[in-house]
Amino acid sequence: MRIAVLGGGNGSFAASGDFALAGHDVRLWRRNPADVSEHRAKANHIVVKDFRGEHMATLTQITSDIGAAVDGTELILCPMPATAQADVAKLLAPHLRDGQVVFLPPGTFGSVMFAQAAHAIGNHASVAYAETGTLPWLARKHGPSEVAITVRAKRLPTGVFPLRLQQHALAVIGHAFPDVIEPCGDALSAALMNAGPIIHPPLITMNAAPLEHFEHWDIHKEGTQASVRRVTDSLDAERIDIREALGYGAPHFPLANHYAPEGEEWMYGRGSHDKLTESGDWREHIVLTRHRYMLEDVRIGLSFLVSAGELADVETPLAWAFLAIGEAICDEDFMTTGRTLDTMGLGHLHRRALQAVLAQGFL
Repeated sequence: MRIAVLGGGNGSFAASGDFALAGHDVRLWRRNPADVSEHRAKANHIVVKDFRGEHMATLTQITSDIGAAVDGTELILCPMPATAQADVAKLLAPHLRDGQVVFLPPGTFGSVMFAQAAHAIGNHASVAYAETGTLPWLARKHGPSEVAITVRAKRLPTGVFPLRLQQHALAVIGHAFPDVIEPCGDALSAALMNAGPIIHPPLITMNAAPLEHFEHWDIHKEGTQASVRRVTDSLDAERIDIREALGYGAPHFPLANHYAPEGEEWMYGRGSHDKLTESGDWREHIVLTRHRYMLEDVRIGLSFLVSAGELADVETPLAWAFLAIGEAICDEDFMTTGRTLDTMGLGHLHRRALQAVLAQGFL
């Protein structure tokens, strides 16, 4: 299958490498031409390191021309942070064609944002947009053309916009991710599967002092203690309450299953938390005012969760609390600069009207 991967981060490298090793025709788009030149100077490949060793994955193309990257592709994968989605959606919109599938893992309702960008410029191609609850890889780049993959996802709950194109979208995505895609309904259901806004805000705010004191700190190891876990579960309960109030059924993929040695398998499968901490790749230098855990998961992720809670008439005191802490740290109004149904131009829709848009798209 012909696949375009957008971005030059950890997830984009992992995707490009794994897809190429699986025999797909992979084109990697990187926004910065200097990064493309540096990558090409090394080679037209990505080295993938995992538990089986090192593997050389050869890509078809590495380019800063997004039109060339996506031309003729069936799947367009955008694993870039939510902070980049608005800009990339505008760049991509003119180049989309009938039958293509745009997949954001995860999305934070970004699938709808990408559809809005195409609709806004009059591109009415029949394109399906989809998103899931987490990045399909726990991965970190180890160089300009090298990525280490610690864990690959086992289950990916995936929603589609518009929902009427679900069958086509899941068939295409399933070709790239065999045996791991699980339908979860529409794009809002998928957005409310996003684990980032649940796991990261408590970890960075409740570990703020050691993050600023130590040069490197592992929020997933020393930073994940019993009191933090209790808070994380309570925040996750707010997410699940919203899903249930909006009529979305189980499985809700509670984050507690990520840490549990038994019971229902979570998105990354059993033992993934231990593999993550044992790798050492998450012992990082995190600047709270600039890191994506704050700007993506608190500012964008929690503002969206609060907005969805308002739609569902569900109280979200912990989400509000972590938003307030993040706002104080960054001196910024996250409900204004983040992502809500209002900021996306959908706040005027009542629940039934929004569900109709989610099902049919922007007609």
